[in-house]
Amino acid sequence: MITLLLILTPLVTGLIAFFLKQGNAAKNFALLASVATAALSLSAVFAQGTITYDASWLASIGSRITLKADGMAKMLTLLTAVSFPVIFTAIYNNTYKQAASFYGLMLLSQAGLMGVFLAADALLFYFFWELALIPVYFLCSTWGGEKRIAVTFKFFVYTFVGSLLMLIGLLFMYFNTADQSFSWQSFQAVQLSAKQETVLFWLFFIAFAIKMLIFPFHTWQPDAYEQSPTATAMVMSGIMVKMGVFAVIRWLLPMFPVAAAQSANLIIILSVIGMIYASLIAIRQDDIKRMIAYSSIAHIGLMSAAMFTNNATAMDGVMIQMFSHGVNVIGLWIIADLIEKQLGTTNMKELGGLAQKAPVMAILLVVMALANVALPLTNAFIGEFLMFNGLFQYNMVMAGVAGISIILAAVYTLNMVQRVIYGNVNAITEKATEIPSNIQLALVIITLMILVFGVYPQPLLDLTGDSVSAIFVNK
Repeated sequence: MITLLLILTPLVTGLIAFFLKQGNAAKNFALLASVATAALSLSAVFAQGTITYDASWLASIGSRITLKADGMAKMLTLLTAVSFPVIFTAIYNNTYKQAASFYGLMLLSQAGLMGVFLAADALLFYFFWELALIPVYFLCSTWGGEKRIAVTFKFFVYTFVGSLLMLIGLLFMYFNTADQSFSWQSFQAVQLSAKQETVLFWLFFIAFAIKMLIFPFHTWQPDAYEQSPTATAMVMSGIMVKMGVFAVIRWLLPMFPVAAAQSANLIIILSVIGMIYASLIAIRQDDIKRMIAYSSIAHIGLMSAAMFTNNATAMDGVMIQMFSHGVNVIGLWIIADLIEKQLGTTNMKELGGLAQKAPVMAILLVVMALANVALPLTNAFIGEFLMFNGLFQYNMVMAGVAGISIILAAVYTLNMVQRVIYGNVNAITEKATEIPSNIQLALVIITLMILVFGVYPQPLLDLTGDSVSAIFVNK
């Protein structure tokens, strides 16, 4: 039942939020709802074994409300559940027009994300995939920047094409199941010819690659992140991008193992190209938001490459990094939003000397930056170490080329730190003030997760161990 509540809580409260007339009431209601969801998620994490739920839904076409919370799903629902109260706390002092609609859409997006990570029925998975995306369209097009309409349209086209390809693949698999069912077990048992498996693999992979930002399917992302309201950008980069990574592990690799093995080398090459390409572009960015966007492409590229190495160590790294990257990138977005709200710009050419005006913010930014470059004793280190270990075992040359991204990440991240917080105060940064208490609370929570899981990552490895074992049990 707890798996169902993880979806119903943000879904029902999101619908209720639309009817709240006062902006403050909607804001407080959304924060309380997200805290309740976080409490449910923590109880699921501490529950023993895999939690399941099954109920009738569309019996005439063989689709059921089947939910499954194994270690990987528990971790990602925890990331989703913890991120939303942190985000709502960080934006607590922000004012939004039509606040009830804003917070309602945010909660509906959370419900969709929870459903994606818990669904064990293909049609249900597709339903929640769309439910997670649709609120984001409205959030971006209504509360985004000046170029939001054009950017949202591009985002819509990319994701619509991906969803259409996935739907075609789902329907083909459904009509070839032995029992005309959308269940995970029925899909995995479908017998396919080599040609059919290859075609279906690429239909699903492209749909997931668009969401994962794998080169060359990433071009919608930097503009979308820059033009989205920052709270939505946090959801997109911190959580939503993990939908694609999760979908590859949960659905793609088990359903099409032969095609995955045959396509692995090409996908790893594309992923490594994306890592280097995005890192080089990140170095050239003057805008903090665009730098964060390209940085995310590089980090997800490493996860994509590691997933296809057919290596348990690399998959352990992917599991940890999904959680760690989500935490770290949300922290960076919070600071970027704070700077923009205070100073009216995120252009690094116009910044400098913030350490003199806001030393606490400067310290927290340095922590986020060090986590972004996977410094030892931060949460990102062990995940990257394990992924590079698996990639090295797969192909030393590929690992060596991918390793260049570590150096490039240090260049663009530390360059951002130097340009933003060091140097002399100017006419713009003179207006900076110390970090507000609500944002400080959100960043302290993130900092604690960075340091705790950096020093002791074993709880995450223990939590997701069953999922990794299930992937490689027959290999």
